[in-house]
Amino acid sequence: MAQRVFSQTFAVVGAILEKDGKILFIKEADPTPDQGKWSHPAGWIDPGENPIEAAKREVKEESGYDFEPTALLGIYSLVRKDRTDKLPDVPHAIKLLFVGTISDQQSELASDSAETKWFSPEEIYAMDAQTLRDVDIKQAVKDYFAGKRYPLEVIRHTINE
Repeated sequence: MAQRVFSQTFAVVGAILEKDGKILFIKEADPTPDQGKWSHPAGWIDPGENPIEAAKREVKEESGYDFEPTALLGIYSLVRKDRTDKLPDVPHAIKLLFVGTISDQQSELASDSAETKWFSPEEIYAMDAQTLRDVDIKQAVKDYFAGKRYPLEVIRHTINE
């Protein structure tokens, strides 16, 4: 895995996964400042990795579900000033969030996920900074239920050789 640094803006991918009106969250298990908080499945894009493939990988690793993106929900810019006491720089993530379909079967979770749980929108909107990893997740859930979707074709992945 590449060394992760926060001195520059960085890109992550994630997904809002819905079933029967509820959203799947994962509980952070990694020994990080966000350990024990709930989040949608998300993680860093590896250098050279196609963002759509990165989303599939991250959802599988963190949720245990196979994921097939069908649309881009949105691009979210999140500055984590709340982490300046624990990190040398202010993390600023650009998050590409996807929607799509998941498999019926859930496999084993990666070590950075303690558990998964389905939450209603009302439960998510009631979460605070002590239970929810990133405040922008509430907006992403609102965008999801408002029907916001952008075609995957807006993402162009090119490798200069």
